[in-house]
Amino acid sequence: MRVIFMGTPDFSVPVLDALVEAGHEIAAVYSQPPRPAGRGKKDRPSPVQTRAEALGFEVRTPKSLKDEAAQAEFAAFQADIAVVVAYGLILPQNVLDAPAKGCINVHASLLPRWRGAAPIHRAVMAGDDRTGVCIMQMEAGLDTGPVLLREGTDIAPTDTTGDLHDRLSAMGARLAVQVVAQVDRLSPVAQPREGVTYAAKIDKAEARADPAWDAQTLVRHINGLSPVPGAWVEHGGTRLKLLRGRVADELDEVDVEPGTLLDMPGLIVATGQGAVELLQVQPAGRGPVSGTAFRNGARLKPGDTLMAR
Repeated sequence: MRVIFMGTPDFSVPVLDALVEAGHEIAAVYSQPPRPAGRGKKDRPSPVQTRAEALGFEVRTPKSLKDEAAQAEFAAFQADIAVVVAYGLILPQNVLDAPAKGCINVHASLLPRWRGAAPIHRAVMAGDDRTGVCIMQMEAGLDTGPVLLREGTDIAPTDTTGDLHDRLSAMGARLAVQVVAQVDRLSPVAQPREGVTYAAKIDKAEARADPAWDAQTLVRHINGLSPVPGAWVEHGGTRLKLLRGRVADELDEVDVEPGTLLDMPGLIVATGQGAVELLQVQPAGRGPVSGTAFRNGARLKPGDTLMAR
């Protein structure tokens, strides 16, 4: 197949690699323009651009595909199919129609649940016990196209968005190669009208965690926002990121103020209902450490307030 690949973040890179390894001709690679990043705020190319250029591909980074010149350039590649993975720009109908076999999208949810920008985060934050990848034919609506292939995976109680990101990215790469090879033989299945939900983009303002929440809500918040942007609380006047947690099932009722360290091994903290074990945290200016290592290093004692409201 002659393929146009369109993607931007780390999640997209394994799909590009898999298409190359499968022997497909990459006619063009599209990615979002470089963005300011790091302390110097210098423009940094996307992970897809970096990987594509390492593979020897020229990368196009238009700010939009709405103008006629950009659409004409896209059509001139005469691709058989376009594979789109978290590209981040809207594809006008002229672009969707340009490849002979249309455009397919690799989406990290079991559609129609969690259409939109942050399906992995929202699945964990909502407490879903299952997610997956759908490969769909693209149409003008937001993730509304018929599904060509889908596969699911369980979400464990301590899975973070980072864990699922890597698992689903590998799954998406495998499924995308299957679809490109079999696109003429697959029967697209329309998404059901029931069960539609939308995965709004994560806003940094929602990252602050509250120890007064019940234990399950707090754990979902912690794991769902890990590693980026990272749920956080105030501790000692600075931010403490909470990167992985579990509900302490053995502690249904705790008669101390939320945020108080309990007299148990590990880093176990009272919440508004129950308790949470913080398995991994990140103090300001340091790297991630286990909850136990943080407790020992900070010399915390039972009864100390670990998480201020």
